[in-house]
Amino acid sequence: MNFADRLMGKIDQKQSHVCVGLDPRLDRIPEEIKKEAVERCGETIEAAAWSLFEFNCGIIDAIKEHAPVVKPQLAFYEMYGSAGIEAFEKTVDYAKKQDLLVLTDGKRNDIGSTAQAYADAYLGQQEIGEDKKLKARSDALTVTPYLGHDGIGPFLKNCEEYLKGIFILVKTSNPSAGELQDLELNTGAKLYQRLAELVVEWGEDLIGQRGYSSVGVVVGATYPQEAERLRELMPQNYFLVPGYGAQGGGADDVLPAFNQDGYGAVVNSSRGIIFAYQEEQYSNDYQQAAEEAVVGMKEAINQALAGADKLAWG
Repeated sequence: MNFADRLMGKIDQKQSHVCVGLDPRLDRIPEEIKKEAVERCGETIEAAAWSLFEFNCGIIDAIKEHAPVVKPQLAFYEMYGSAGIEAFEKTVDYAKKQDLLVLTDGKRNDIGSTAQAYADAYLGQQEIGEDKKLKARSDALTVTPYLGHDGIGPFLKNCEEYLKGIFILVKTSNPSAGELQDLELNTGAKLYQRLAELVVEWGEDLIGQRGYSSVGVVVGATYPQEAERLRELMPQNYFLVPGYGAQGGGADDVLPAFNQDGYGAVVNSSRGIIFAYQEEQYSNDYQQAAEEAVVGMKEAINQALAGADKLAWG
């Protein structure tokens, strides 16, 4: 099975289209976790990294029954150097042991051997010695497209060889996205629409058993009209939909990202779930609050899909 097939299997298993972003911020991690980290490691960068990993484990335990995939954002780990990267790797390993898919948010891209190195780092495997191989930990990776096929080809190669996935930035959720993505071409199409056409071409040889490609796209919940048009252009590509919750997107906003079969999108929330304990409507226990938030999000999306006659498990 390709990546999309495996993702859809997890979605069916948990009847959920929720992706939980693991973006731990030290200043928002519960004090008891940071206190224990200092007792273990002193006031060091290792204590900060230990706090990230311990917090992530608690979140994973809380949400694993209600979400098919988690999305660690590399920047929140890289800022702590090698200790942070270790926390990232341990987080990925723990998530996979808990039967979750892992979509690494790194927005990598380059050309030639450098692009291949990025692809191998996250979506391949490296030979060590005569007979040992270090397997890549991620199931999928976000990539940027603005170097064209030269920058995408190595990732496509590894998606095919190792049954991995990529999500290409097409129409992102940030307010200034239109400065480039909405530029009008001489054909009259917007830049993001032309990019969507390229994504279809890049992913057409990687269609899985259930009709979806391993090549997905990032389409923000904050632009539902554009998402509707992109869904028409890309019926066989999975959408990763950021912008839910803290960035203003709601359940109705994500509906255009789904196909009529009830599939085609996973909807990401990071702060709205992992830091839910800091909101009045949730428990002040960070794990219980995360579970409450992910269940609420799952149910809201499913109810919206049912209202649009798009619920896959009607």
